[in-house]
Amino acid sequence: MSKIRVGVLYGGRSGEHDVSLCSAASVVEALDKNKYKVTAIGIDCGGKWHVQEKPQITPHKDFGKVLALKKKGKWLVNHFQQNNQLHLYNLTNKNKKVIIDVVFPVLHGTFGEDGTLQGLLELAMVPYVGADVVGSSVGMDKDVAKRLLREAGIPVVSSVTINKRQWKADAQNIIQNVVDKLGLPLFVKPVCTGSSVGVKKVKQKENLAKSVNFAFQFDTRVMIEKAINCREIECAVLGNENPAASVLGEIIPKHEFYSYEAKYIDPNGAALIIPAPVDSNLSEKIRKTAVQGYTALGCSGMARVDFFLDKNTGEFYLNEINTIPGFTSISMYPKLWDATGIKYSKLLDKLIELALERHKKKLEINTEGV
Repeated sequence: MSKIRVGVLYGGRSGEHDVSLCSAASVVEALDKNKYKVTAIGIDCGGKWHVQEKPQITPHKDFGKVLALKKKGKWLVNHFQQNNQLHLYNLTNKNKKVIIDVVFPVLHGTFGEDGTLQGLLELAMVPYVGADVVGSSVGMDKDVAKRLLREAGIPVVSSVTINKRQWKADAQNIIQNVVDKLGLPLFVKPVCTGSSVGVKKVKQKENLAKSVNFAFQFDTRVMIEKAINCREIECAVLGNENPAASVLGEIIPKHEFYSYEAKYIDPNGAALIIPAPVDSNLSEKIRKTAVQGYTALGCSGMARVDFFLDKNTGEFYLNEINTIPGFTSISMYPKLWDATGIKYSKLLDKLIELALERHKKKLEINTEGV
């Protein structure tokens, strides 16, 4: 039986570029070479694509190990075939090419996790792992996601979203209105970033403007959210039409909150507890809500669903749905499935299987009219 040709896409044009290199190293290492022929395709910070003819995993001072991204590629990466494959041509030797049967995106954040890449692959009719265009774009947009979750009856934390035009025109009134409505402390977040990039916790009103201006460096919209005294609970979801939820995990940050540094830089930045010490009835409610949220946002393939569990009231809130969760050696998504009974390499097998299954069903849809 011929091997499935998997293209691992990594790097990308986002503030999470380095995190992607780390996730990609783990994915490339774990893919079963008896089943798959793996090609690594790095996207540099300028958006250029580079086929890595000999992928190299190298040490990194912050992330332990990363998949190197060499920028000397001589490949044309924008040629799509009609037979549901991606063909990559070597510009110096036109007889040399790489064929990809299924793409495994390990791109975190903007231009990788937000539906843009997924739209390109849909247009090319190439199978790919993870959520489709709608699920990816909605999952990336914290404001739209909250609206859909609220509509589905899923509890979310109160927040206010503003854009740059509103902020420039009326910053002082916005600050006062937000504090009156939500109180203090607050979290300030760019609407469309992940990995806590651009996120600040604000305890005093006079510091709010500085944090909002900082968040606007990463997006044109900013969400200001009520901070609650909570435990951070996570659940991994896997599947297309019949998704399943993993056991729960808990993150106990050693920093004030689960920041970018705590997630990726500081090896002691957070303790991960799996399974989370949550009573069985509450655990089942959270797992059920994770699947409901996954479905409400139109997700497929995989997602990590993050919750806040209020220490004072015992109520839980769905925080975010991450459609391309971290795949590093310390990432919660693979750890949760490992604890549920699916080892890392088998998890990758399942994700590729789900990608091919969804693609096959999409090909059955009539797109040519009546």
